[in-house]
Amino acid sequence: MEAKNFKRTKLACYTAYFTMSSIFSLPPLLFASLQDLYGISYTLLGTLVLTNFCTQLTVDLIFTVFTKYFNVKKVVRVMPLITSAGLFIYALSPTLFPQNTYIGLLIGTVLFSVSAGLSEVLLSPVIAAIPSDNPQKDMSLLHSLYAFGVFTVVVVSTLFLRFFGSANWMYLTIFWAVLPIIASVMFMLSPMPDMDASENSEGAKGTGRRTLALAICVAAIFFGSCAENSMSNWVSTFMENALQVDKTLGDILGMAMFAILLGIARISYAKFGKNIMRVLLCGMAGATVCYLVAGLSTNVFLVFAACILTGLFTSMLWPGSLIMMEENLPGLGVAAYALMASSGDLGASVAPQLLGIIVDKVAASGWAAEVGASLNLAAEQVGLKTGMLVTGLFPLCGTAVLIFGMRYFKMQKNHK
Repeated sequence: MEAKNFKRTKLACYTAYFTMSSIFSLPPLLFASLQDLYGISYTLLGTLVLTNFCTQLTVDLIFTVFTKYFNVKKVVRVMPLITSAGLFIYALSPTLFPQNTYIGLLIGTVLFSVSAGLSEVLLSPVIAAIPSDNPQKDMSLLHSLYAFGVFTVVVVSTLFLRFFGSANWMYLTIFWAVLPIIASVMFMLSPMPDMDASENSEGAKGTGRRTLALAICVAAIFFGSCAENSMSNWVSTFMENALQVDKTLGDILGMAMFAILLGIARISYAKFGKNIMRVLLCGMAGATVCYLVAGLSTNVFLVFAACILTGLFTSMLWPGSLIMMEENLPGLGVAAYALMASSGDLGASVAPQLLGIIVDKVAASGWAAEVGASLNLAAEQVGLKTGMLVTGLFPLCGTAVLIFGMRYFKMQKNHK
């Protein structure tokens, strides 16, 4: 088929990726409301984040290994409906499970996380398979739409909660649950390009040096994902409870600006970027400073700026780690990309959960009460700041990995 016949297919992919942002950005916006309305602890809220990314991790691995057993075109068309089903159950959890709302939240999270995992695996190959005069631009636009989708979800959701109250959060969730249906209908009415589901392992025979090089890339994407997702999942609750910032202001100027900086930086690198190792090193180091400021400073404006700038510094840590692998280990097959995605999802699972556990443990300790009294902070505020401080260890470790990686890759090139 001619490229023009796939315009609707491409638009469907963009719509699906845009609406998928609600899976990641809406729940954190609701954390404070869910805690107040249903008494859900920080640890259990962190478990929802953990469940989200662990489910994606499982789906990524299963679909990568067993792709040939699936009808890819049918899965792509049904995928947005799974998103809708998960969000509907999430929204109706107080009605479906009046004695334990958390069960419904958990079930809904599992469902829409399955769809998120499928989106990671399938939408990029669909875009890549569509004939295009500028495929890099199409791919860049696809991934940038996630960040701008987050911005839209944050602004719309924050204004809704502001004017209609947090008690009506389920109606907001139902609204976001309807939108993926549009993407599914568009897929149903659009032609699908032919995609090669076979694995390409050409040039992937491992030597000791290639194994170490791949380990550096895997570690980089893990620590980068930890740095990005800890802040993106907790920035709303942190600003509201730790900084005592108005929720509307905190969400729009915090989480929304985080997403905007994330998207702008990725588009900018796609057009003008080079020297990915330096970009990654600056990103890791900058994220470390931001977490330290968020954890140690008592200046609201300084902490506010640190939270927002984390979006800028972490913007290229995930995609940049993939670029680093492609530049230094050309010819790797699908298994290497699956390993990178798995490591990124693992980081996105572990770090936010760890932050939630730290907040609960520290806030309940006598130490938090003593420190809080001396700094005029509540025990919960001390717990949140401690969580940010500990999370800063992830980009700090990532900085060390990249310094080692830069020296190692430079040494390998000099030996060629």
